[in-house]
Amino acid sequence: MKSALLVVGAMAAAVSGHLQMISPCPRYSPTGKDCPKLPPGESLDYSMSSPLGYNEPLCKHTTPWPTPAAEWTAGQSVTVKLAPGGAPHGGGHCQFSLSYDGGKTFVVLHEILGKCFGQDDSQRDFTFTLPSGLPSSEKAVFAWTWVNAIGNREFYMNCADISIKGSGSSYTGKEMVIANHQGYPNIPEFSGNYQTGVDLYKSAKDITVR
Repeated sequence: MKSALLVVGAMAAAVSGHLQMISPCPRYSPTGKDCPKLPPGESLDYSMSSPLGYNEPLCKHTTPWPTPAAEWTAGQSVTVKLAPGGAPHGGGHCQFSLSYDGGKTFVVLHEILGKCFGQDDSQRDFTFTLPSGLPSSEKAVFAWTWVNAIGNREFYMNCADISIKGSGSSYTGKEMVIANHQGYPNIPEFSGNYQTGVDLYKSAKDITVR
């Protein structure tokens, strides 16, 4: 009985914490939509809404799902969903990015700077069009990242393994910004100035993925 209560408590904490992606299903999510089976030896992560630990690797979990959590086609419109509720910390900067090298480098597909979750911080669904020139991959890694406006300086990152159908041989775009993480720049608390840190995003270098 006690262990059952602990599991319920952990699930409640996961839902009522900060924010987390639920679709496409991020690695090891207990609340994601249409999640693949866990890789052998891995466990569900009940702290999906927590920021990335200062010393943790990108994506936190480096072993991918055995099968893609979603199948996308270059040029199509896709919707990324976050769990309802949570603590939006005044919004901030969000990026939606893609990796073709197992999560080492990410190219930005879409970004919202400043009030990432809308003026009232209630937006949890984000629809955008994938670039038409994306290359195909059965092992692409999609990432939602967020730098919060208010509170401790943190970097949130959920990663989902997806397949991409495309006709391009490569794609060039801005490199995903990493901040408030070991070895990367710090973006201070916004203190009402939603241009805080925007220069870091605007000056990001172009990278080519294939």
